[in-house]
Amino acid sequence: MDSQKFGTFIAQCRKNKKMTQSDLAAKLNVTDKAISRWERGVSLS
Repeated sequence: MDSQKFGTFIAQCRKNKKMTQSDLAAKLNVTDKAISRWERGVSLS
């Protein structure tokens, strides 16, 4: 799965759960900026 498709998948799952990027970031112990980058396919690290 390429990073763009992965980002779209993450965003859709998050929205289906009615979570914000900050909510997801807190659960994964990462920053909301990291979630944003992942969803945009910018960086997966």
